[in-house]
Amino acid sequence: MELFSHIIGQINSFLAPILVIGLLGAGLFLTLRLRFIQLRKLAHGFAVASGKYDNPDEPGDVSHFQALTTALSATVGIGNIAGVAIAIHVGGPGALFWMWVTAFLGMATKYSEVTLALHYRVPVESDGKVWAGSVAGGPMYYIEKGLGWKPVAVFFAFMLMITSFMTGNAVQANTIATQVRDTFGIEPWITGLITAIVVGLVIIGGIRRIGAVTGVLAPLMAGLYVTGALLIIFANLEHVLPAFGTIFREAFNPTAGVAGTGMGMLLTTLTYGVQRGLFSNEAGQGSAPIAHSAAKTDEPVSEGVVALLEPFIDTLVICTMTGLVIVITDVWNDRVPTTLPLRDVNITYVTGNDELGYTRVATPDSVRYVDGRPAEGQPQLAYFEVGVPRLFVDEAQTQPFTGTIYPLQAQARSDDGQVYTRLYGDAVRSSAPLTTLGFERGLSELGLGGLGRYIVLLSVLLFAISTAISWSYYGDRCAYYLFGTRGILPYKVVFLIMHFLGAVVAVTTIWDVGDVALSLVTLPNVISLVLLSGTLKKITDSYFERQPWKEDYEAHRRWVEERRRKKQEAQQQKP
Repeated sequence: MELFSHIIGQINSFLAPILVIGLLGAGLFLTLRLRFIQLRKLAHGFAVASGKYDNPDEPGDVSHFQALTTALSATVGIGNIAGVAIAIHVGGPGALFWMWVTAFLGMATKYSEVTLALHYRVPVESDGKVWAGSVAGGPMYYIEKGLGWKPVAVFFAFMLMITSFMTGNAVQANTIATQVRDTFGIEPWITGLITAIVVGLVIIGGIRRIGAVTGVLAPLMAGLYVTGALLIIFANLEHVLPAFGTIFREAFNPTAGVAGTGMGMLLTTLTYGVQRGLFSNEAGQGSAPIAHSAAKTDEPVSEGVVALLEPFIDTLVICTMTGLVIVITDVWNDRVPTTLPLRDVNITYVTGNDELGYTRVATPDSVRYVDGRPAEGQPQLAYFEVGVPRLFVDEAQTQPFTGTIYPLQAQARSDDGQVYTRLYGDAVRSSAPLTTLGFERGLSELGLGGLGRYIVLLSVLLFAISTAISWSYYGDRCAYYLFGTRGILPYKVVFLIMHFLGAVVAVTTIWDVGDVALSLVTLPNVISLVLLSGTLKKITDSYFERQPWKEDYEAHRRWVEERRRKKQEAQQQKP
């Protein structure tokens, strides 16, 4: 496993700068080519998403709003809670600025990929099977039909399908199971079985049921999380401007924090901001266009302007809330008393210090500690890749540990013969626990500290389930592209099995694996967008010259009036 982690880490290190250049370069190119469409047509996107231009007679499976919420249910997820925290933990507060840049340019990218996906989408021959849907679209179709790159399209579809099993599904189940176990002590297999059943009941019904569920779930979960964050922000208004100052300052001149975070390197801050920005809003990844391709419309641009709202909502609003909570409460730079189960997958061993940063080493057979500190020449126990300065055998941290840790047995044996499976010390937080700590500390000033933990827990639960539901649709469209209708139902079954396995198996390198997978599907996608930008511009210019939404508005108005009339007639006929 360590060899695998090392290989994945090396691949990710190689791909990361290429991904940064590809994403930001393509986003900037499309922004300029489309004349800042994310600013010019933002209001039109909100208008279309409101449903006032919905025409029920147009092809597709779900409304504009349901397509948006399905895609948002996949993008507004663990990335907003854990991804932002990881970016700040490793890259410092300045990473949030680069997430904003990624989101702003990503709005043009998201518009482009969704518009092209609808332009090249195809009908599904499903013999009336509701779970198969009536249309299919996505990057694999515009890569094949627009550029004639069939092998690249097949590679994209296969890799995105594999990604849907892992980062879009298994890691979501693992996050839920871990949080529930830590909070309530419930075994992961029980949580995994329950969430797999919930996800299965939704996805077997196909995109119409997925759209109906996410249309309720997405606004609910976003509202809950944002409300909690706003309470903290308004309670600390005097710290908001200084927090923004810290973010902007650290974006261009990062300084090392308690974990060597940022390590004083602009490239580290920029890379983690871009990677986590992509992981959060998925602009350029090519996944969201699959959900948007199910929208009921014959105008690709009308769904493209809806799609550009996603990075705005996901990153510029919700991720900013998370980042501000973490920076305002100053938890990103703190060590806090922590219970350290030696079997925890976040326990590793490192060399280095706070000033120079930490370097992970191969898990040793044994590590000698004296008075709570590693003996000279020995590696140091770390939590979230950051060394814990001193280890204790009691929660009150009054008895320093002296003895030997045996990492492979997940045990520590003191010189007096006592065996421990957990130790205690002051450790940093990362991922969802860092966000949880920010909410707990922020709400404690309002006397609601205990509530903070449960807001994050419930948000993780809702975010992760909704993400898995939406990602199942991304994967089944890839299965349809690769294998036809016969591949959809087997895909759904495998997806649910992987969801359960994700809950019970420790996913130790999931973020690096996720970044590699995202790079492998993102790079061919953004290259395709640049090469198809001429077609994209023609479609865009035609739409805004013709203004077809005016006709759709009238069609929608007539449809609403007809429904109202039929309802009134039905009521009059009742005895």
